[in-house]
Amino acid sequence: YVAVCVELAGDDSRRAADELLAGYGFTRVLSGLYESYTVADDRLARLKRDLDRATDWYDRVRFYQYPIDDTLVITDLETKKWRRKKIVF
Repeated sequence: YVAVCVELAGDDSRRAADELLAGYGFTRVLSGLYESYTVADDRLARLKRDLDRATDWYDRVRFYQYPIDDTLVITDLETKKWRRKKIVF
């Protein structure tokens, strides 16, 4: 399961993110929140690169992935830098 939260300041970034996420099989469930139950790891890595290119410095993207080795993994794109956090239950 993967959820993607986006906070995008510009219309261009918002349109690009909508198109990218839909193209990768994500469904918008709320404004700025997308989900997928079927995205493969290699496609997810590609999506992250594509979103990085499509967003601006002040945009924010966050991925919630569960389960990965029995942990929740949160990956955050802020100021054009990816950061990864693991939360063990």
